[in-house]
Amino acid sequence: MGPDVPLLNDYKQEFFLKRFPQTVLGGPRFKLGYCAPPYIYVNQIILFLIPWVLGGVGTLLYQLGIMKDYYTAALSGGLMFVTALILQMTNLYAKQKTVTVERMQIQNTLTDEDEFEFSSCIGSETVKFIIPGKKYIINTVFHSLLAGVLCGLGTWYLLPNRITLLYSNIGGTVMIFVFGWLTICIGEYSLIINTATETATFQALDTYEITALMRPFYIFVFIAVDLAHRLLVMFLISAGTAIASYFIPSTLGVILFMTGFGFILSLNLSEIGFAFKHTMVSHLASRKSKNMHRGLRIQFGWREFIFYLTVLTFALIEASLLHQFAGFSSFSKGSPQAIASYILIILLIIMWILREIQRVYLFGVFRNPYYPKDVRTVTVFMEKQRRLMKVGVVRRILLTLVSPFAMIAFLALDRSLQNLHSVSVCLGFTRIFRMVWQNTENALMDIVVVSVAQMFVFNPDLWWNRNLDTGIRLLLVGILRDRLLQFVSKLQFAIAILLTSWTEKKQRRKSTATLITLNVVFFPILLTFIAISALLSSPLLPLFTLPVFLIGFPRPVRSWPGPVGTTACVCSDTVYYQQMVPSLAVALQSALAAGSLGLSLPGSHYLCRFQDRLMWILVLEKGFTYCGVNIKGLELQETSCHAAEAHRVDEIFEMAFEHQEHTKILSPNHHFGHILTPCTVLPVRLYSDARNVLSGIIDSHENLKHLKDDFIKVLVWMLVQYCYKKSKTWESPGSANKSKKGSFSENQRKGAVERSSAPKEEDSFSVDTIEDWTDDSDIFDLEPSGRMKDRKEPGPLGDIPKVHLSIPGSVETRGQGIPQEMSPEDKLYRAVVLGLPAVDKGKQQEVLPRVEFSCSYSELLSIPEEWRTAPVPPSKVNEMRQRFPEEWYHFILSQLDFFHLKEKPYNLPEALMKDKALKDLYIHGVLSCCFGLFGLDNTVPAPSHVFRAYTGGIPWSVGLDWLTSKPELFQLALKAFRYTFKLMVDKASLGPIENFKELVNYLEEYENDWYIGLVSDLEWQQAVLQEKPYLFSLGHDPNMGIYTGRVLTLQELLVQVGKLNDEAVRGQWANLSWELLYATNDDEERYSIQAHPVLLRNLTVQAADPPLGYPVYSSELLHLPLF
Repeated sequence: MGPDVPLLNDYKQEFFLKRFPQTVLGGPRFKLGYCAPPYIYVNQIILFLIPWVLGGVGTLLYQLGIMKDYYTAALSGGLMFVTALILQMTNLYAKQKTVTVERMQIQNTLTDEDEFEFSSCIGSETVKFIIPGKKYIINTVFHSLLAGVLCGLGTWYLLPNRITLLYSNIGGTVMIFVFGWLTICIGEYSLIINTATETATFQALDTYEITALMRPFYIFVFIAVDLAHRLLVMFLISAGTAIASYFIPSTLGVILFMTGFGFILSLNLSEIGFAFKHTMVSHLASRKSKNMHRGLRIQFGWREFIFYLTVLTFALIEASLLHQFAGFSSFSKGSPQAIASYILIILLIIMWILREIQRVYLFGVFRNPYYPKDVRTVTVFMEKQRRLMKVGVVRRILLTLVSPFAMIAFLALDRSLQNLHSVSVCLGFTRIFRMVWQNTENALMDIVVVSVAQMFVFNPDLWWNRNLDTGIRLLLVGILRDRLLQFVSKLQFAIAILLTSWTEKKQRRKSTATLITLNVVFFPILLTFIAISALLSSPLLPLFTLPVFLIGFPRPVRSWPGPVGTTACVCSDTVYYQQMVPSLAVALQSALAAGSLGLSLPGSHYLCRFQDRLMWILVLEKGFTYCGVNIKGLELQETSCHAAEAHRVDEIFEMAFEHQEHTKILSPNHHFGHILTPCTVLPVRLYSDARNVLSGIIDSHENLKHLKDDFIKVLVWMLVQYCYKKSKTWESPGSANKSKKGSFSENQRKGAVERSSAPKEEDSFSVDTIEDWTDDSDIFDLEPSGRMKDRKEPGPLGDIPKVHLSIPGSVETRGQGIPQEMSPEDKLYRAVVLGLPAVDKGKQQEVLPRVEFSCSYSELLSIPEEWRTAPVPPSKVNEMRQRFPEEWYHFILSQLDFFHLKEKPYNLPEALMKDKALKDLYIHGVLSCCFGLFGLDNTVPAPSHVFRAYTGGIPWSVGLDWLTSKPELFQLALKAFRYTFKLMVDKASLGPIENFKELVNYLEEYENDWYIGLVSDLEWQQAVLQEKPYLFSLGHDPNMGIYTGRVLTLQELLVQVGKLNDEAVRGQWANLSWELLYATNDDEERYSIQAHPVLLRNLTVQAADPPLGYPVYSSELLHLPLF
């Protein structure tokens, strides 16, 4: 898409132009988009001005001296309350008059597009259009009461005499009076008439009608300033002082109270509560409850409890002793508090150096000379990382144990705590005593700044020393530090948008030059907007991500409503993130504790990259020795925009981590100014994805010629292993009574008949066995049809009657005399009348003669009888006897140990090898599978047939129909063929197999360490979650006509991590929320979702919570312990 793609299409532009005036005026709809009678607009104007009229009555009575100000406010408020109730009752009457039974629905933004037909000035349709009414009766009363209070306070606040006394200017009085009442009218209309759609939209649906309260709330805030100044300030100060003085009369008690509760509130109380609940359940509940909770990860145990108790005890002892015996001297260069300040300054410098030295870039600008260079493998990285790991351990000790106790010493020695009669002391010191543990690094910075200021400002008459105690100083410094960091981040974000709107050619629009000029000319106003946004801690909103900046409304740290991790666009790629997140969480735990990810605060964003995977990490909360994060996974199927931004991310990480062998010391960051700054790499256990073209392997005549022989070998091994594992649950023949020697075979044969009869109760010509025939079906299609996936073992729905289908163009007859049970051949011949020979419909299943084994233990390895009933001619049986790998068969039997048998002859393997009856069983079983997969001809299979057989999409045949009627045997045959194909690929890549032992090793490795199948299989996802070491899949590209192999290998690999500009993410998410929820601009090709290599606009939109974003995975809140 070009840079001049419309910001809003024509339809959305018209919709926006109708909605925006409604938002500005608080609800009146003066632009409808269709012709409406004049009285619609007149009625809205009258209702809009009613609060001003009612307030004007009270104002006139006050100005004439008839009533006092508070009586005037009560009169106007009462009149407004009654009027609001009358308006709401009018709406209810109009609804009951037109509709007998109707339930109010949630206000839908699409109703803005509805066209109404009006009959009269006060008709029911007119009333319902102008006054939509409330959803709940309680809101009808509450909003009316609130409207009365608002009108009364507004009347009292805007009395002309009071405004004149305040400003002593008639012109100013008139301006404030007029615009003040316009503001109140806007708030009242939104509250009781029609609520406007707000630009500050947080929830997609306003279920409880909260939006109507927003504008009145803002008005109450401004009015309450005067009220609070008159009525509340003295009361709060007196109450706070009384409480602090009465309940904690001792300064030592205050110190212990603030120290103890500051520490306790900084702990991960949710995890502690969960651990306590788990402990109580495990002691009181049944064993079933124990097993149910055993799988949950408990991060709080006795070790953590003892550690926290010890730290709390030492903190209380330190604070009490220092305050009691050394807290009476004022601050001077040689005082105890000054000595503690020197220690804190040294700690801050050391911790800052230890934190920066672990990152790849110093300050995000210069390459760290101590960071390992050219790190591409885990082994090399860990070898080079040892020194930095020791640095991380030292920093962790200083941060967790040394710094908090040093800060408590500084606070306990402060002279401000000698006086209790001040609310400011309670507020300031309560906050900092918690900050010491909750946010140690920032608290250390604040205390150092205050202590340095005290060292240079010893004048007791200065306002800093005279009016402010240490707690309030720390509070002001903390607010200033936080807002200053936000201001710098927002300024970087704004400059990045300004510069890239011109330097990035694909972002350069026709209006770009004009917008840049306006921003340069009005740069002081832009700085003011940024400063106000930082002061309010609200995002800086770039409209449509253009250099047009607005102040967004404050949002929580997670930016989106609802619990964390409950929504995601789950797809087949989700499983890869589910597998890697536990290992990634462990790696993050170490990195956060060591400080290699920089200063991580609630609201920090990180981006991780490995091959085609992108992980978005959001820090949600942080406390003493713990951090709560949310990890999201972005889509793997890259679009053009996704690929462009992901390519830039790869460039940044490669420049930082992989191309440093020839760079100079302190080389600059070539991508400085990008919202992504590389931090470090993390060793994570995950799957690497390798895709290879199999041209020259699958189409090699030499490889295909040996495919059938290898398939027979693999199938013999698989059948023997299947029967051997099954025999471990059977009783040894030697321990049974000789009179019951034949009972085993009888029971086995009986079970076989029962198992074989089940599939024949269903119509073989059904959805489970034959593809749906359509006019556009291609019987030569190479893509897997998914038919074989439905042919697996029947699940709980196996008893549901099937829908009988017939081939188009065939003749199908149905009569009442047709028997219920028929063989598959009968059903096929009956469905397809193509001149096939007649078959006796009443024939019964052929009972095979009993097999006489020469060795009684052969029964343990005997395959089920129904597996050797394939309709193959005797000549093919003789041919299979000649092709049967007898030496391989003997070698497999010799490898069986039969440890599960209590009594067995010493020459049991030899006896099994000599049993010809057992050998004939396996010959029949192998022939049956070959007949189903390859047919009866001996030609070399084509690559297309190999692909079809691998995917289970072989064209229908009588042999395949027989094989699929034995689901267990079909799955074994399909598994054996996939093993054979993987064996063919390995032989072509690694060389031929030299002996039987090596072949067995290959097959055992496939069985234990591999999943060989299709990416679309459910078992593939299960294998990923079970962390199978290797996975293999075969694919086909019909456009290029090539076959591809995909191999996933589970190993510990390096994941690159970078830190994102927090304010850039918040600003883009604020614009996304405004654009989709207010402007309803959901065009998939809109400008604000196009690729932006510097802002990572497309990736940022993806990482938003659904329905606005579309991450394929989102974890729950992960609590990471940082011991």
